[in-house]
Order: sequence, then C-alpha cells, then structure tokens
Amino acid sequence: MKQCFFAVDLGATSGRTILGTFTPEGLELEDVNRFPNHLIETGGHFYWDIYELYRHIIEGLKTVARKKDVEITSIGIDTWGVDFVCVGKDGGFLRQPYSYRDPHTVGAPDAFFNKVARKQVYEWTGIQVMNFNSLFQLDTLRRNEDSALAAADKLLFIPDALSYMLTGEMVTEYTIASTAQLVNAKNRNLEEALLRELGLTNTNFGRFVYPGEKVGTLTKEVQRITGLGDIPVIAVAGHDTASAVASVPAVNPDFAYLSSGTWSLMGVETEGAVITDETEALNFTNEGGVDGTIRLLKNICGMWLLERCRAAWGETSYPELIAEANVSEPFRSLINPDDALFANPVDMEQAIKDYCSDCRQPIPQTRGQIVRCIFESLALRYRQVLDNLRTLSPHPIETLHVIGGGSRNDLLNQWTANAVGIPVVAGPSEATAIGNVMIQALAGGKAKDIASMRRLINQSISLETFYPKDTEAWDAAYLHFKQVTKNN
Repeated sequence: MKQCFFAVDLGATSGRTILGTFTPEGLELEDVNRFPNHLIETGGHFYWDIYELYRHIIEGLKTVARKKDVEITSIGIDTWGVDFVCVGKDGGFLRQPYSYRDPHTVGAPDAFFNKVARKQVYEWTGIQVMNFNSLFQLDTLRRNEDSALAAADKLLFIPDALSYMLTGEMVTEYTIASTAQLVNAKNRNLEEALLRELGLTNTNFGRFVYPGEKVGTLTKEVQRITGLGDIPVIAVAGHDTASAVASVPAVNPDFAYLSSGTWSLMGVETEGAVITDETEALNFTNEGGVDGTIRLLKNICGMWLLERCRAAWGETSYPELIAEANVSEPFRSLINPDDALFANPVDMEQAIKDYCSDCRQPIPQTRGQIVRCIFESLALRYRQVLDNLRTLSPHPIETLHVIGGGSRNDLLNQWTANAVGIPVVAGPSEATAIGNVMIQALAGGKAKDIASMRRLINQSISLETFYPKDTEAWDAAYLHFKQVTKNN
C-alpha cells in the first residue's frame, strides 16, 4: 500500500489534484484530475465558482478512494492570493467570491489612503500596493454597502474556504493571509488597526495557523461522499507562490526565484521583513513564507498576456507559437508587461498594438511578432526587477531559479538568462504541487526540514541550466526597454 499525500493546486485559470509519493529515488507526482477554473461574469462583476472547485476536489478524492494500492496520509490545498468568501452566522457562504480581476477596486487604494496614510499601511504590512489586495476589496465592499459583507460573520480566504468545506473547521492560514495586506509583517498577526478601519475584528477570521498545522479531518459527509476515512487536512502554504518557493531546488542560499505562470513573481527569501523607503518606493512586497521566512518579491504580469492572446487565436499550441516567435525580428517592439492597459483588456492583442502605437514603435502584425514582443518584454522586465532586488536583498544573487509552468519555456528561459546576465536554472515545473506535498510530509514527520527537502528535489528532478548569451545585444535592448517604458 503506497502512502500518498493529496495536493490540491488551484490557479487563476486551471486547477488539479495530485498524488505525491516518496520513493527511494525521490518524489513522484501523479495527476489525479485537471480542470478549468472559469470566471463567472454577471451583473457587471467577476466571480469565482467556489462550489465547482469543491466538486472537482471531491471528484479527485473519489478517484483516489477507488485505487486499491493507495492510502492518503493527508490533504493540502493551495490557491492564488487575496480573494475570500463571506460566511454567515449559520456557516453558509453568502455569495460566490469576487475575483481580484473585478474592476470594482479600480482607484480603491487612494480611497483607503484618505483614511490611513499609505506609508503607515506599508510600515505595518510591507505589502506592495495593488488595487485588488483584500484590504482594498473589503474597503470597497464596505463603501458600496455590500450585503454579503454586512451579513458576514467570518471571512475565509479561498484555500481556507475549501478546507472548511472539507472539514467544517475555519482557519486563517498565515501565507495566504499575508497577501491580503492585513497582516503585520513584524509580529505576523492580523493588524488590528487596519481591521478597525474596515469595521472588522480578529473574531471575523478563523483560527490563525501556520504552514504544517492541522486544520481538521474530513467531515462525515465528505467521508460518505468520497468513500474515504477521517483523513487530516493540513494547512500547507495556502498561497500557491509560497508553496512553489518552498520547492526551489537550491543548494546555495544566494539565489533569487521566479515563479512563472499566469503571474510572474520574482524575489528572495529573507529571515525578516525588509520594510524601507526604497522597498516602498519600488513597491516590493513582504509575503509570508514557510519555516519562518519572508518572501521579499515583486509581482510581474506573466503568461497572462500570452494566455489571453491564445484564447483569441483558437488555443494554438505553445510550441507552434514559440517557433513563430523565434524566427521573428528581435527587439522590434517592446512593452511594459505591468502597464494597466494589460490588466484585463477585452482584446489583448489589440491592447499590445495600441501600446506600441502610443510609444511610436512598429506595431506587431503577426502572431510571431506579438509573442516575441511578449517574451522579450518579460525577460527585460525580469532584469529590471532583479536589478532592484540586488539593492534590497541581504545576500548576493548568483543564480535565478525559474519554477512553475513557465520553466518549461526554453526560449523564454534563454532570453531571461541573456537579459539578467546570470545562470537561469529551470525547474521544477510542478513547483507548487511539490511544495504543497513537502509541507504535508514535514507535518507528517516524513521529512526533517525544508533544506533537506530542497536537496532531495535537486537530486530527484531533472533541471536545466541556461547561461547568458548575446549580452551586448540584450544590454542595448534593455536601455531601449527602459526608455520605451519610463512613462508607462
């Protein structure tokens, strides 16, 4: 009978459930089920379907229950950050959760900073200002006299809401809560002064837990539906990036990481929050990590740009698009991937063309030119953020580890190495699931510490290293990139 860990990994566009097993050769992962995560657009708002996500998790658990040679040790759930569910006094969800892509928070930070100074908020939380942070979502709902928030007894972040559906236990996991801009980065508890401004208290949140703590066990209802027993649900690093960073296969601590997916997140691990005038000015964030670490990082728009273009192109395969980009003219057109224009446009391809036109650059005409524009711009943006990170990091940066789905993109990895000027180590692509399983293994006493787990991953997973090439051309392109994007 194989002892397995059941990992639920939910991203902003898709989700999956995975079985993780430790063998003498290392860690083995097996997909159980994969499924889309669709936004629901209605009444001028964007929502997530929390019940549909729960149904897919249940289907995954039922599939595993039918396997005669598998025994689940525990279950862990990670998701994207900031979004939450309002729960009534009777324990029922009051409405499908808003998506961070909903436009109702446009301009929300400025409205909140009229009540509490921006600098004070950053000194408490160390979190970069993004209009969709939970802090601003909650303030927006309060100003709009939202009925669900008004009736809410508890607020549960997405992974905690799903673990509640499985166990009946309400918790607030530290890493996911840290994305909300509601956690004091120094004492690592919810900041009561911010809660007061929102008309909330600590009692509006579940029991505060850290990665590795037990949430509860499957309810009798879930046991009956799935055919499983009273399996424990573990609070892993509920924020998918925190789980992903836990799995960085680094043997040398002098590294930066780039978690590459719909979003790109670049940062370093630190022992404590780095909250300075410089980190505030550069809008760097201090999110909770595993093992008492802080993730000093910057959010960068990632493959969202290409995903939206692909959706309009009939889901053309990535290899085909990459091949078209590779034969297109270098550095013809560049964009700032983080420009507000690309947040959620109706037509992403047209938004890219409009940006190039506004900056008096050649307008991309072909798919290959569009894709090349996206990849080169991302690589150069990575350099810009890494340059800033070097000045902020308490240790030197000798290697960039690219993890997540984007680590499979050899062309972008090579261009990133060319742009940043240091080796890029690509892999694992399943970083989030691996980190999720690692934390369950630590909780179950199957592993000693994060460092030894990282060494195991380094030895058991195929990694590829990309070394910088064509540095003169990329240095010149970087100067052009900074010029094109300085006012955007």
